[in-house]
Amino acid sequence: MAKAFASQGDMSEKKITFEEVGEGLWAFTAEGDPNSGVIIGDESVMIVEAQATPRLAGKVIEKVRSVTDKPISHLVLTHYHAVRVLGASAYGAEQVIMSDVARSMVVERGQEDWDSEFQRFPRLFEGHESIPGLTYPTTTFSDSMTVYLGNRRVDIMHLGRAHTAGDAVVHVPDQNVMFTGDIVEYHSACYCGDGHFSDWGNTLDNIAWFDVDAIAPGRGDALVGKEMVNAAIENTRDFVESTYRPVAKVAARGGSLKEAWDACRAECDPKFADYAIYEHCLPFNVARAYDEARGLDHPRIWTDKRDIEMWEQLQS
Repeated sequence: MAKAFASQGDMSEKKITFEEVGEGLWAFTAEGDPNSGVIIGDESVMIVEAQATPRLAGKVIEKVRSVTDKPISHLVLTHYHAVRVLGASAYGAEQVIMSDVARSMVVERGQEDWDSEFQRFPRLFEGHESIPGLTYPTTTFSDSMTVYLGNRRVDIMHLGRAHTAGDAVVHVPDQNVMFTGDIVEYHSACYCGDGHFSDWGNTLDNIAWFDVDAIAPGRGDALVGKEMVNAAIENTRDFVESTYRPVAKVAARGGSLKEAWDACRAECDPKFADYAIYEHCLPFNVARAYDEARGLDHPRIWTDKRDIEMWEQLQS
C-alpha cells in the first residue's frame, strides 16, 4: 500500500477531557477519538456511547465516579458502529437503547463492521479480548422515546439519516443540551462510509431547530455556547457537501472512482486536511459518495477484505 492503511499507524495516546456542558451533563472527549456523554439524574446515570471495548469504557466510568456515585441505569447507543458499542458490557446498565433501524444494522452487518473497524483502528480496541460479543439493545424506538431519570427528562430521537440510517440524538430539555453522536463533529473528519449525504443536511437543520446551548459531538471538543454550536453544525455541513458535490459531478459524467477521489481531494484538502482522522475517512467517504451518486441508497457492507481492496485502488 502507498501509505499505512486507515489508522493503523496512529498509536499515540490522546489526552482525555471531561467537561461539564450543563448542570449534571458531561462530555468525555479525547482529541478526535470517539466521545461519550454522561447525564446525571436524581437517582441514576445515563451514558451516551459505550466506547469500543470494556477496558476503554472503564476510562469513562472512572470519570463518572469522579463526579457521582449514582448507579448507571441506562446506556444510549446513537448508532451501530463497533467503536461506539462494543464496550457496553462494562456499564452494567439495565437498559441499552438504540433506534430500531440501528438494531437492524447490528443484525445485518454488526460482525462485519467489528472485523472491519478492528483492522482499521487497532488502538481503539485496547483490551479487545474483553468484548463479550456483539452489542444488542434491550429497548428500541422508531421516532422518539422519553426516559425520566427521576425528574430529569431525556428525549431520545431519530431526526433523520446522516452518519448512518439509524442515528439517534439525545436532548436534555432542562439544560437545552444535545448529544448528537457522529451527526455533528468538531475539527474532526466526518466518517461517511455508511452515510446518507442527501439527507445529512436536513438532519443538521433538524438539530439546529432546537437552538441548543451546548452539544457533545461525536468527535472533537465539547461545543458550549450557541456560537460554537452553530459554527460546528455549519462546518459539518460544509464537510459533507464538499465531499459529495465533486464526487457526484464525476459520477454524473460516468467518471471512475479514482477520478472522484481526485476531485474530492482537490475540494476538501485545502479546508480539512488538518482534521482528525481525515486521511482515514476520505477513501471510505468517496466510495460511499460515489455509490450514492449512482443511485445506491442502502450503503454496501464494509468488510475487512473490501476495505483493503478499496484502499489499494485509491491510494496506489
